Amino acid sequence: MNIPYFQFLEEDDRVLESLPEDEEIVVVCAKGGSAQFVAETLADKGFLPSVLEGGMLAWSQFYHPTVIASDETMKLIQINRLSKGRLSYAIITDGKGMIIDPNHQVEFYTGLAEQYQFDIQYIVDSHLHADHISGGPALAQRTGAPYYISSGELQGTGMTYEPLENHRFIRFGRAEVEVLALPTPGHTPGSTSFLLNNRFLLSGDTLFVGGLGRPDLGGKAKEWAQDLYETVFNKLNPLSDDVLVLPAHYADIQEMNENGVVGGRAGEIRKSNTIMRNTDREAFTEQVAGAALAEKPPNFEEIVAINRGELQVQPERAVELEVGPNRCAVHHH
Repeated sequence: MNIPYFQFLEEDDRVLESLPEDEEIVVVCAKGGSAQFVAETLADKGFLPSVLEGGMLAWSQFYHPTVIASDETMKLIQINRLSKGRLSYAIITDGKGMIIDPNHQVEFYTGLAEQYQFDIQYIVDSHLHADHISGGPALAQRTGAPYYISSGELQGTGMTYEPLENHRFIRFGRAEVEVLALPTPGHTPGSTSFLLNNRFLLSGDTLFVGGLGRPDLGGKAKEWAQDLYETVFNKLNPLSDDVLVLPAHYADIQEMNENGVVGGRAGEIRKSNTIMRNTDREAFTEQVAGAALAEKPPNFEEIVAINRGELQVQPERAVELEVGPNRCAVHHH
């Protein structure tokens, strides 16, 4: 329910009539201050209020880690930024770690490295992000680890990076965790997925639990939709049905399983993801390009410029730019 703050200031009790008296009410505002006042007002009237501490500003910076897999050779952690439906990953083996698609709050990842006692040695972006500011370059600067991204994403920039296409395998740790870089263009020209130990596909924004990466953010919806067809029906087809697909985004809490992990088996996604059943190239291209004309992520042009190193902003502006949904998928249910 959206009730303006000034209505509580006017002390008009009619504003309370629609509120439930027998269940907890979480009061939310931008930064937490107004919500505190409203919660105190509600408590005085006999309601059961609590406050989202720090408001939407704090919520936008909240990251929740979940261990997906753990054995004596390797640990795989999914980091869920719930306010954005954004997912990043940490692969840990033998005291060494790879961070995939980090968000811009790099302190979270250095804290994770301390908690699990590993050195961040590889930092990877699956593609050039349009909905949030990447933490990749800043984390690379902080740790001294190389920053990997496809050179197709950063052409014409002066950024320092290691071209992903030069590394079909990235092996590290005693267990030789293999990260097989699969070029999977469609969402962006340089989109890359990572097959870990033939068991997990970290699919970036190429393949989601309930959709595919939208191909229109570069202004070439038809061309990139053709690339997406090739990726979906040729490059990803050989994947075993029991490979766990772990995307970089999700659009609905239903995509999270009972363990709090966003992901799905490749076989199940092939069956349930209706857009993947449209095997006719022309029909697929029309369907994807047409559906992709939905509203674009807020501020995406400015965010892309930051991620290409062409624009610098103050931390406060960075937080403002990221407020809002990710809108990176084409969904058909």
